[in-house]
Amino acid sequence: MSHAERPAFGVYVHWPFCLSKCPYCDFNSHVRHAPIDEDRFVRAFTREIETTAARVPGREVSSIFLGGGTPSLMQPRTVGGVLDAIGKYWSVAPDVEVTLEANPTSVEATRFRGYRTAGVNRVSLGVQALDDASLKALGRLHTAREALDAVAIARSAFDRYSFDLIYARPDQTPQMWAGELKQAISEAAEHLSLYQLTIEEGTPFFGLHAAGKLKTPDEATSRALYDVTQEVCALEGLPAYEISNHARPGAECRHNLVYWRGEEYAGIGPGAHGRLDIDGVRHATATDKRPEAWLSKVEERGHGVMTDDSLNSEERADEFLLMGLRLAEGIDPGRYAKLSGRELDPRRIAMLREEGAIDVDADGRLRVTKSGFPVLDAVVADLAA
Repeated sequence: MSHAERPAFGVYVHWPFCLSKCPYCDFNSHVRHAPIDEDRFVRAFTREIETTAARVPGREVSSIFLGGGTPSLMQPRTVGGVLDAIGKYWSVAPDVEVTLEANPTSVEATRFRGYRTAGVNRVSLGVQALDDASLKALGRLHTAREALDAVAIARSAFDRYSFDLIYARPDQTPQMWAGELKQAISEAAEHLSLYQLTIEEGTPFFGLHAAGKLKTPDEATSRALYDVTQEVCALEGLPAYEISNHARPGAECRHNLVYWRGEEYAGIGPGAHGRLDIDGVRHATATDKRPEAWLSKVEERGHGVMTDDSLNSEERADEFLLMGLRLAEGIDPGRYAKLSGRELDPRRIAMLREEGAIDVDADGRLRVTKSGFPVLDAVVADLAA
């Protein structure tokens, strides 16, 4: 079987710890003031990998993603231990993509060479902004200069690297953002993840926003910022391949494509989600979010899985639609029909085409258009109805 025909299989590993909690973040991240027992975690990761591999044996791992939290707080030997375990219980593709999320601080950049030696071949840096006032407001512990120095170290240590920026920040104008974005692209080379700041319930920003102390751009400005993002990136050769992700053709994050194309992946570590195909049924798995509770569960029974739901054909098809339409490449409606047992409604398709929200290719692929992307949720809801 050629590489193209072999189904992708990803492994996501969650490192749940951070030095401090960013005020906009609603991810499963925890601050601990005592040192973390990394050896104990490696043993637990290894055990959960073994148990998961027993459920889905014989897979070839095409991508690995170490996310968090802040995986760059791990010692390189911890990362090496996790990668060794994956290689022990599954086979790993010779061209596997191994991404590690890192904070762009000078301390963490000193570990980059060690990660490279451990087997990481791509880093994703949480830069978030390129001006110090914004970084401070976002609760980041690095300066713009420090971030760019870390990017330079990443560039020398890895062939592939990417970084994240948050836009639609308080007081940000489209002009300011265009300048920042051009600077980012000159540093980023092949891949950027660009997210609009969203105010999530349960975060410090939520309270500030509700009290009127944090003003985010209005709808018109947000839309202008989105449009600037698309224009600048396309012009500079990094078109959007997914609604928030931009890459030079061929430099897309293969692991993230696993999610958006509805492929199979294992979720390892506290609060990790997985999608596993067992006897023709897709299972949606999620592990205990609390790091210490996850540890003791894994030590007791070999895994920290708290939910393991079998998705019916309807749920499976809806998820495929929801994820796939985020991609510029769109979806194959035939695959939707195969999953759900029914075709997408041709009248709805015709209507959305008329409105200019979707396109249908000569080969039948269905794609959301440039003008459809800003209202993606409405388009998906319409098609899924």
